[in-house]
Amino acid sequence: MDFNMKKLASDAGIFFTRAVQFTEEKFGQAEKTELDAHFENLLTRADSTKNWTEKILRQTEVLLQPNPSARVEEFLYEKLDRKVPSRVTNGELLAQYMAEAASELGPTTPYGKTLIKVAEAEKRLGAAERDFIHTASINFLTPLRNFLEGDWKTISKERRLLQNRRLDLDACKARLKKAKAAEAKATTVPDFQETRPRNYILSASASALWNDEVDKAEQELRVAQTEFDRQAEVTRLLLEGISSTHVNHLRCLHEFVESQTTYYAQCYRHMLDLQKQLGRFPGTFVGTTEPASPPLSSTSPTTAAATMPVGPSAAGLAPPGEAALRLEEVTPPASGTRKARVLYDYEAADSSELALLADELITVYSLPGMDPDWLIGERGNKKGKVPVTYLELLS
Repeated sequence: MDFNMKKLASDAGIFFTRAVQFTEEKFGQAEKTELDAHFENLLTRADSTKNWTEKILRQTEVLLQPNPSARVEEFLYEKLDRKVPSRVTNGELLAQYMAEAASELGPTTPYGKTLIKVAEAEKRLGAAERDFIHTASINFLTPLRNFLEGDWKTISKERRLLQNRRLDLDACKARLKKAKAAEAKATTVPDFQETRPRNYILSASASALWNDEVDKAEQELRVAQTEFDRQAEVTRLLLEGISSTHVNHLRCLHEFVESQTTYYAQCYRHMLDLQKQLGRFPGTFVGTTEPASPPLSSTSPTTAAATMPVGPSAAGLAPPGEAALRLEEVTPPASGTRKARVLYDYEAADSSELALLADELITVYSLPGMDPDWLIGERGNKKGKVPVTYLELLS
């Protein structure tokens, strides 16, 4: 019990000394040991890494799970070390509703058949989204979270220790400075009149006491300096480890981009297959004649193919007699030709089709017996079949 009381009193004394030193530094009444420029740069880089890692982590969580209630629920499960229950994605829920609607409205009607096909595609999209969320959480979110909850907590703890060691060091410097000033005053200016012998004895005694105080303060300063240097080296090594953290986060970022690329590629394939299936249904509309957004003339063919609607292929939709159409023998009718503006870039599937560039103007017309989803397009001395969904017919 006595030992604990002594330790408590000692800790209270140290805390009070640090508080006094910190307060005097804030008011400019005490000197402060400054760290070297390299150390300050390491501290700044570590703080920036921590702050941006937190922001990237939070926003990625929003990207993967936009529902804030669901994020709070997942956070509570993680804190309680319980398994997060499986959650149905929005795409899978939409697929369920569409399938139920088709069953009730009639699965043999054109609308019901289309609902079933779209439901199957949405289900595949939901499964792809689930895989993407799982992969991104493991390969990207987990390393960022481990840094904040592991390495950064260690760095913060050592920085607090370094701050305490610095306060102790500066308090020892201030104590030594005051002791030396008092010793010099006691040596040069006696407290009593020099005519009294007793005062000489008291002055010499005070000087000896201050000599002992100076020796004690110097010893405490040496110990505090050693502890400060040791703690500064430990903290420096941890801060320099931020470079390794950047390398690790870079690798995780590459994996996140790879998983995101795979996810969007799967979505594109699923939607392309769905559009082809819908194109084979009679009475089904594939695309519109009006663009969903203003076309970009600078869009490359590769990007446009991955983002814009893809028209039905000529081989799959053209009537049997049209497959053998000889374009060099086709002549435009005397009347019925129109100008059309191209909405999106289009790559020709074969020699019978005409490649298109967004925003260009071409001449189009139809021939008897042609599929209504296709027209004959002419640009200069080139001609070929073009999908109607890629055109805006002008008057």
